[in-house]
Amino acid sequence: MGKRKDNAEFKPVRIAILTVSDTRDASTDTSGDILAARIADADHELAGRMIVRDDIAKIRETVTAWIDDPEVDVVITTGGTGLTGRDVTVEAVTPLFEKTIDGFSVIFHKVSYESIGLSTLQSRATAGLARGTFVFALPGSNGAVKDGWDKVISHQLDARYGPCNLVELMPRLMEQ
Repeated sequence: MGKRKDNAEFKPVRIAILTVSDTRDASTDTSGDILAARIADADHELAGRMIVRDDIAKIRETVTAWIDDPEVDVVITTGGTGLTGRDVTVEAVTPLFEKTIDGFSVIFHKVSYESIGLSTLQSRATAGLARGTFVFALPGSNGAVKDGWDKVISHQLDARYGPCNLVELMPRLMEQ
């Protein structure tokens, strides 16, 4: 997880949340609610929030719009990372990545294993970098969202954590 750096300044990050589900709506989107609350509690900015069906084109269109928006630094999806036929978030977002953040999946599965044991192998949680925007794809369960945010993502999106974090890289992501 790292530790806090001395004298490091907090830098708020603009985060968009996409819930991928055929069954949830605004009143039942508990995983999206959890993420939105944690983003606010961390003093980051909620840059957007949507729910789309498990449809590759709709997911990709929404994520692409946020990647192209200079007011969005990070996209977090919840849902659609499993193994069933309708789970297509990974197929929708990975073609958008210029770089995959391989370590995210490894660490996510480590912390998920601590919570749910071997059932973590059913998740294809992933992350990558797309045109200067970080994209994280989390499972849709409340527990997975909590583990992903609380134990992994929140620390990497906090400039006060070290020895290094993703916020420090943001100014250099589009270097040639």
